[in-house]
Amino acid sequence: MYYDIATRVYNHTWKIDPVVRSVLDTDFYKLLMAQMIFRRYRDIQAVFGVKNRTTSVRLADIIAIEEVVEQLDHVRTLRLSPGESTWLRGNMFYGKRQMFSPDFIDWFERFRFPEYQIEKQDGQYALTFHGSWLETSMWEIPALAILSELRSRNVLKGMGRFELQVLYARAMSRVWEKIQTLKTLPQLKISDFGTRRRHGFLWQDWCVQAMIEGLGSAFSGTSNCLIAMRREVEAVGTNAHELPMVYAALTDSDEDLLRSPYHVLRDWQEDYAGNLLMLLPDTYGTESFLKLAPEWVASWTGIRIDSIDPVVGGDMAIRWWEERGQNPKEKLIIFSDGLDTDEILRIHEHFHGRVRIAYGWGTLLTNDFRDIAPGKMLDPISLVCKVVSANGRPAVKLSDNPAKAIGPADQIERYLKVFNVGDQKVLPVIV
Repeated sequence: MYYDIATRVYNHTWKIDPVVRSVLDTDFYKLLMAQMIFRRYRDIQAVFGVKNRTTSVRLADIIAIEEVVEQLDHVRTLRLSPGESTWLRGNMFYGKRQMFSPDFIDWFERFRFPEYQIEKQDGQYALTFHGSWLETSMWEIPALAILSELRSRNVLKGMGRFELQVLYARAMSRVWEKIQTLKTLPQLKISDFGTRRRHGFLWQDWCVQAMIEGLGSAFSGTSNCLIAMRREVEAVGTNAHELPMVYAALTDSDEDLLRSPYHVLRDWQEDYAGNLLMLLPDTYGTESFLKLAPEWVASWTGIRIDSIDPVVGGDMAIRWWEERGQNPKEKLIIFSDGLDTDEILRIHEHFHGRVRIAYGWGTLLTNDFRDIAPGKMLDPISLVCKVVSANGRPAVKLSDNPAKAIGPADQIERYLKVFNVGDQKVLPVIV
């Protein structure tokens, strides 16, 4: 189904185009993590909070608080539909049927988004979610999608019909040119990871359809469950920094803290297998993680390189596998941090033939209107929603890029010492 997006935007009202239109309008990894939390930690209390790292863009000056509240309240009315439940129960994910157990699906059918707290602070929105970890975690993707799309809607408000047609025609041409560039890469495997900071749902859906047609079998799927269901493509994703952040926050000693990332992996492999066994090592520094990892971790399928320079991180992973008697050519590396065509080309040239490669293409697929809208008003921003605390204890993320560090300053210092993180290079944070 093809949308006339410009006309929909021109005519749009909230009732026609809610930002989030389904409980499944979320990323697949949230459901995988939710099932793991459901089985082990459903009583843990957590706080999640939204942060705009692009402080120069004052979201509270662009979006009226009433608009945000209206969309958040709409999300709280959503329920998993019978058709969506059937898809989760019967569809094959990563080669496995019944990825989600009946008791988890029963919980998900009853799930309702919990309450939220919102206020303006210095031109930004302080948006937080308090409650059980299992429930508050589910707010991450909808909250980010709401703020991102409301920003787009407000920037486009007042544009004429023809102006919008030209804007979207230029954006479509840009996406298609990127696709034509990428399709020349040998053995390309690339997925849509762009839900959280998308320009809008309809635009993400259009981008996925363009990739289906333009890339064929090189397109691996989308992280968005609703789009995957509607377009009959693979739902893709594994896990996120949230898991080690909470596990670490719950520890009682430095020794337990140091081992907590591997506790996450032990629990994960009890639930999942195959291509879902992907390491995400950068929460407390990739180098430290790999150095201290138990031998059994090297047998996992692969690794996702996130906040470190992708060439540096990929080479580090290859050396680590070789030192542990593993064949890198049988391993998989997923690159996913702020990717665009130039970076993908650079990565592919460096690693093709040395290791299996896949790409998760996010914001610069689903929200690249740079130099298309006047005054850079639609340039992508770095908007995140992270766990702030677990059972009242602060949650911390160090990252390989200190510009992405999260948590109280004293706890960041403690974690740096415990994980023996050396000098880190600050990299630009685009998205």
